Amino acid sequence: MFKKYFLLLCLFSLAYSSYGQLITEQQDLKEITDEVNLSSPYHTTLTFFYNLEEANFHPDKAAETLNLKGVTSQNGDNLSVKLKQIFEGKGVIIRTSEIPNEQDYRDTTSGYDQIYYFDKSKLPGIFLEKVGSQWKFSAFTVGQINNLHKETYPFGTAKLLDLLPKIGNDEYLGFHLWQLVGLLVLIFVVFLSHLLFTFLVDRGLLYILKRFGYGYIGEHYLLPVARITSFYLIVLLLALFLPVLQLPTGIWAWIIVIINTLKPFLITVIFYKIVDVIAAYFSKLAERTESTLDDQLVPLIRKSLKAFVVIIGTLFVLKEGLNLDIIPFLTGLSIGGVAIALAAQDTIKNFFGSIMIFLDRPFQVGDWITSGDLDGTVEEVGFRSTRVRTFRNSVMYIPNGKVADATIDNHGLRQYRRFYSTITITYDTPPDLVEEFVKGLREIVLSHPNTRKDTFHVYFNNLSSYSLDIMFYIFFEVPTWAEELRCRHEVLIKIMKLANSLDVRFAFPTQTVHMETFPEKKSLSPEYDPDVKNYQAKLTQFMQQELRKKEN
Repeated sequence: MFKKYFLLLCLFSLAYSSYGQLITEQQDLKEITDEVNLSSPYHTTLTFFYNLEEANFHPDKAAETLNLKGVTSQNGDNLSVKLKQIFEGKGVIIRTSEIPNEQDYRDTTSGYDQIYYFDKSKLPGIFLEKVGSQWKFSAFTVGQINNLHKETYPFGTAKLLDLLPKIGNDEYLGFHLWQLVGLLVLIFVVFLSHLLFTFLVDRGLLYILKRFGYGYIGEHYLLPVARITSFYLIVLLLALFLPVLQLPTGIWAWIIVIINTLKPFLITVIFYKIVDVIAAYFSKLAERTESTLDDQLVPLIRKSLKAFVVIIGTLFVLKEGLNLDIIPFLTGLSIGGVAIALAAQDTIKNFFGSIMIFLDRPFQVGDWITSGDLDGTVEEVGFRSTRVRTFRNSVMYIPNGKVADATIDNHGLRQYRRFYSTITITYDTPPDLVEEFVKGLREIVLSHPNTRKDTFHVYFNNLSSYSLDIMFYIFFEVPTWAEELRCRHEVLIKIMKLANSLDVRFAFPTQTVHMETFPEKKSLSPEYDPDVKNYQAKLTQFMQQELRKKEN
């Protein structure tokens, strides 16, 4: 029950204060009609705007609120009208209840000077100051009126302020006839401009790009940018001509907020689309290079640029559209950035590690790398970590900070891939057949399209415990491990076909049991001739035979 009575009492007090304020303003207006009252910022403001209303148009009385130091009274009438148009064009709402009604008012934000600002953000150069015992618009403000008027109504649109009211002042739906006519004309001009710009872009620019072979780029990248640009031009037209219509301040103040918000927002969208155009250009350049790391770098650059555009665009929307002071926000970011940097040292280390990877290029996407326990193929290089597909088909994520400090063995950068094998054949293979078999192996190497021809080694190399060993040492000139496996397969198949065609048998570990003596059979143990000269003669005969073979 007490809460209900308290609420009713508050409502009654609010209503009474509002009613009292209304009675006070009516009494003050009654006094203004009799004489000019400049005793306080409140009375000066009331005098200025009341005498410039259509029903009570007395610019000479309004001019008395100006500090016309060095300005004639005739110019004062014109300046007072321009000053009111500046207030209306900037969308500054004057709430008389908030204006101080004190003769000795002092501004606490400017060193306690006897001045009063209406809106520092929109009109920093317009303020009242106490001159003697009277409050007037300062001489500085009066000196800025013409420049501010041109800034508010640029490109000669101020002339429309005199031409449009001549159409008629009859009111319809709370608007004057000239305002409605001007609004319809503006809508028509905006619609016509949009059609013209769309025609020039869709039919003109796109047609030219198709003729030069850039139709895909024009349709998927440049056309979206052009369409957003057309909307931005429409907003500029509205911002240029809407102030001329002198709409009610309450409505115009909201329209200004919308327009000022749309400007940076559309510019942000335009640059957001332009990032796609830049990324497409760099993608084309990346396709021309052999490295695949720059192909991975382009998406990262695109994402980073888009994030940067969104952040900067958001700041401008807050500053220009919502009229918020972003300096404290940026200051807070700088202070918080130090704390974040200390707390995220590993993240920053990984970020700079990724930069070093992109600059040094120790590997690229698709390379087979090894480093300690790391063994696999690089799939992706991000700003924080590198993703490697192991040969177990699992995925390893390694922080770029560790990758930048590690010793990387990049098998993918090999120009040649070595293949070493030992071909074993049986001991009963005749020496001449061994020679022919080795020659055939060399021909296989020379005839294969992916083998290195200037350096390879194929020799009868060893007599092992169960086989005659032929060293097969060659190099493949292939880019990937899969290609290397294919070439190995082809070469080994040809070796097997060569062995089959020459009746060469491959050896494998075996054991043979020899009987030292057996009835009616010669022993397997060699019988040595005690005469050494017989062996020397056989050796001389063998060497002579070999010499004749070389001469032939």
